[in-house]
Amino acid sequence: MANLKDIPFNSLQFYATAPYACSYLPDHEARSQVATPPQLITTKTYSELIKAGFRRSGHFTYRPYCDHCQSCIATRIQANLFIPNRSQKRAFLKHSNLQVKIMGLQFIPEHYELYREYQQSRHATQIDGSTEDSIEDEEDQYRQFLIQSHIDSFLVEFRENGILRMVSVLDAVNDGLSSVYTFYDASQSKASFGTYGILWQIEKAKELQLPFVYLGYYIQESQKMSYKALYKPIEGLVNGVWINLENASNQS
Repeated sequence: MANLKDIPFNSLQFYATAPYACSYLPDHEARSQVATPPQLITTKTYSELIKAGFRRSGHFTYRPYCDHCQSCIATRIQANLFIPNRSQKRAFLKHSNLQVKIMGLQFIPEHYELYREYQQSRHATQIDGSTEDSIEDEEDQYRQFLIQSHIDSFLVEFRENGILRMVSVLDAVNDGLSSVYTFYDASQSKASFGTYGILWQIEKAKELQLPFVYLGYYIQESQKMSYKALYKPIEGLVNGVWINLENASNQS
């Protein structure tokens, strides 16, 4: 991992969490390294932290800090070098009719209902790996992790003939866009909304003349997280250095 001494923000403090059950690998314990205080993590600061492998959920900025595992690899797509495969090209053409609207972070009941349906159909657990006890808890978690931010963040909604199909939460950092979370209408079994959402982010980064799209962590052993290797060329942060992800297994 990148040396924190290379991040020129002496006002930040970093601590390690207690071990907790890993959300992605069964029978694994995980720990996180957390950057605090959150109010000092501006867009400029976070732009440096994300290059060192950190991610953001609400006001919580963290990176994996596990004792006996290094499976999580931070990833980013090189937007200008990206070459879609056949399946990705089909997905982009299939959903090119979606209407896109960009807006600031805000709670919109229609978005939240789509999020709940997505969670119920795709995940047994919620964003942070915990199972919620009530609808009120789930709404509070949605607000806390997706609608709160100290940095330059925004929502993107995608509609088809007026019907809400997908919502993405994105961060704008100095050298790219960071994909925080995307949820979509999982009832459309023949759709490829998730793929289209990533392709849209790549095209948006190109439009903004930003070199990267940060996709979060790649975990080869996790089906939920291994799909990121399909977006080529993609870089992974291994031993503090960004390298082609295809070479990461040889250097981790």
